[in-house]
Amino acid sequence: MPESPSSFCPVPEDQQPLNEYEQLKGSWLFTWTTQPLGQYSRKLVWVWVWGWVISGPIAAASFPPNKLPAKFALAGGGGALFFVFLVLMRLWLGWWYVKDRLNQDSVSYEESGWYDGQVWDKPPEVQMRDRLVVSYQIKPILNRLHKTLLILAGLVVGGSLIWLII
Repeated sequence: MPESPSSFCPVPEDQQPLNEYEQLKGSWLFTWTTQPLGQYSRKLVWVWVWGWVISGPIAAASFPPNKLPAKFALAGGGGALFFVFLVLMRLWLGWWYVKDRLNQDSVSYEESGWYDGQVWDKPPEVQMRDRLVVSYQIKPILNRLHKTLLILAGLVVGGSLIWLII
């Protein structure tokens, strides 16, 4: 029986966009974005709390907690938010890369090394499948990350306003 165009794919397994998506979805850090909102929020708060391990002593050196408790709390909290921002950017970039690979009409790949790059044009069935994955699986994740980054920006702006007031 002849192979259908969508079943023949010269792209190595680990470089196929759908397999990259599955790998990303199953990796430890990236599963955070697929969890329910409560678990996702707890993970980010966990990163923020651990960020205090580094930002707390730095903030204490600049603003002694017994003399300037509000500035110490704002500086330490803002520093800890930086670590949350780094995690969110890593999540954003990973999901964006896979979304971009799935949305493309062709797949760039390497057969054995950096010097032999090839391009495979996706058949219409594969394009449709990949775009459905983007629409129903990846876009909601990117929307969640976008909202989280907006909340993070709001916290930074609010903290900055409080800093100016005190």
